[in-house]
Amino acid sequence: MECLYKRYTLLEVIREGRYGAVHRAHDSLTGDTVVVKNIPIMNPSEGVPSSVIREVSLLKELKHENIVRLLNVQSSVDSIDLVFENLDFDLLHFMKTEPTVTKNPLKIKKYLHQILHGVAYCHSQEILHRDLKPANFLIDRSKDIVKIADFGLARPIDVPLENYTIKGGSLCYKAPERLLGSGRYSTPVDVWAVACTFAEMVTHQRLFHSRWAPGLLAAIFSIMGTPDSETLPGFTSFSEEFGFEPNRSPIKDLATVVGGLEPDGVDLLRRMLCLDPSKRLTAREALRHEYFKDFQSLD
Repeated sequence: MECLYKRYTLLEVIREGRYGAVHRAHDSLTGDTVVVKNIPIMNPSEGVPSSVIREVSLLKELKHENIVRLLNVQSSVDSIDLVFENLDFDLLHFMKTEPTVTKNPLKIKKYLHQILHGVAYCHSQEILHRDLKPANFLIDRSKDIVKIADFGLARPIDVPLENYTIKGGSLCYKAPERLLGSGRYSTPVDVWAVACTFAEMVTHQRLFHSRWAPGLLAAIFSIMGTPDSETLPGFTSFSEEFGFEPNRSPIKDLATVVGGLEPDGVDLLRRMLCLDPSKRLTAREALRHEYFKDFQSLD
């Protein structure tokens, strides 16, 4: 099957969804295998969706070894194609298909280190990703490199901080400040999502799980402890407005919840999961944690 544009020949479907299809493709100009993300334009009169324009503009500016490379953009009346470098699979698929490899403590540490480097770079460029999760971390197996992908929900950070949408993104990786309906969130939401991914790499199970926001908050509080207005700003007013009264829960020992993680890793995870976003570690601070002592000479 040939792509609309003569340069790319589609090879196989990687995934399909309501927002389009992703294929591996052959680039006839370079001879390389690439990935083509085809996004249909639902309403031609409105043109290319603003989210796609934003993703393209951000990826053209972000240049880092742990961020996927956008190679080309081509558009027609009814669709737009984003052409990316080819990577083997995403972290979620890797965990499912090769659990022995991905549960290796050194592999977990190496991948988390790379993810945090990519996130720290995004934040240094004043970019929020807002949808970090295992499915959006891509693996180059031959080089053992992880790259952050899918910037469809990313946006520049406003200064002073403006209200952002609380919608969008995968529920189970959302930070509590977003679940509480606060539109004035910032880079700590990405750190929370990375922490959830970190725990998932260790156990191969989601750390927090629910199909609706109040249920996810309850799941979070059952492990991290039920907050008050000091430990989680905005919690009291949210509870009063929506009648949300979770069971009072003490803080659980993360070493038990995330079994098999070394003590330094447990401490790092706890600091990245601080309920108060103002006290949560930044990505750059996380890179300096004792858990990465074997990697810090590389920074």
